[in-house]
Amino acid sequence: MPEESWTVLKLLQWTTDYFQKNNVPEPRTSAEVLLAHVLAEDRLFLYLNYDRPMETTELAAYRACIKRRLGGEPNQYITGLQEFWSLPLRVGPDVLIPRPETEVLVEAVLEFLDKADPNVDILDLGTGSGAIAIALARELPATRIVATDLSMAALRLAQENAKLHQVDERILFVRGDMFAAIPIASQKFKVVVTNPPYVSHVEILELPREIRDFEPHHALEGGPDGLAAIRHIIAEAPRVLCQAGALFMEMGAGQAESVSALVLERQMYRSFHIRKDYSGIDRVLVAEKI
Repeated sequence: MPEESWTVLKLLQWTTDYFQKNNVPEPRTSAEVLLAHVLAEDRLFLYLNYDRPMETTELAAYRACIKRRLGGEPNQYITGLQEFWSLPLRVGPDVLIPRPETEVLVEAVLEFLDKADPNVDILDLGTGSGAIAIALARELPATRIVATDLSMAALRLAQENAKLHQVDERILFVRGDMFAAIPIASQKFKVVVTNPPYVSHVEILELPREIRDFEPHHALEGGPDGLAAIRHIIAEAPRVLCQAGALFMEMGAGQAESVSALVLERQMYRSFHIRKDYSGIDRVLVAEKI
């Protein structure tokens, strides 16, 4: 970025062009998100203040953001924020960036519990940033949630997010591996919800560098075929589900047939269906326990 007089509009135009030349995805959006972050404002502010001159310190901070983005780092890790279920969440390299398709999990749980007593217990396996647990806690004020993760750094971030959205007193965050983290062995849940690792070893190498090189692999890799965690969850969920409870689990594109076969093989579920995401991709397993 050459040294000269800059306004918001001029800077956005220059950065968009620069990102385009360097094959940065969604160049204009990236330019706006990063500049809004530097100015501690929202993107609407930029549109209403195109003629605002940029200060030297702001330009320096923006240059640093541009450099990180050119290196492949996602906007969300640079800004430290991502929206999920219309809630701003803190994110960082210790957790996956919450994605819109995961909101289908939340929708499915809410529809299921709409027909039941909302005063129920929910288990969120591999909570990461806490996105799913926090969204459900906001929508279901009488619900109690246990949220687990193997990463202590992820749990600390999830706790911060829960406190930010004033649901920290209704979510118990527990460190541990999947079902081994459940604090009371005899506790039963109406819902088990999870977005497990489901990317195969081969697929990891084919991911965009923003994901492959920056997001935590332990939260992405699902073994040689991508189904290692999914197999374990389908097998073990009935043990902690109460009668007529249900498992809600995200899956990868193209995994629906394999996941369906795993459910049928266990013979522990009375019914199941697979729900599509907003792009029409089979995305969420809903399986009710016998």
